[in-house]
Amino acid sequence: MATKFTLSGTMIPRTVKRSVDQRAEERVAAPAETGVLNFRGRNHVVRLVNTSSGGAMVIFPLVPHIGEQVRLQLLDRGSVRATVRWVRDGRIGIGFEPGPE
Repeated sequence: MATKFTLSGTMIPRTVKRSVDQRAEERVAAPAETGVLNFRGRNHVVRLVNTSSGGAMVIFPLVPHIGEQVRLQLLDRGSVRATVRWVRDGRIGIGFEPGPE
């Protein structure tokens, strides 16, 4: 069955404000750290907001599609494959992909 739904990168509205942190791993604040995000074949220096073992939040002025593949170069981890999980107000959340680089 064909559908006209596409992932545009726009924010999916949340009707109830999140009141409980449901994330499985601890986030580490990283306001002074930077990384290099490879997005659609181009490298962009980004500022990290926080990181965890499973992903990161970065300040990024462009609007990727939710589900889009990117690569993030971090000083302490090297280059990691990732998927865009959410986009909001100039920030994006990415989840690191498991497996070999």
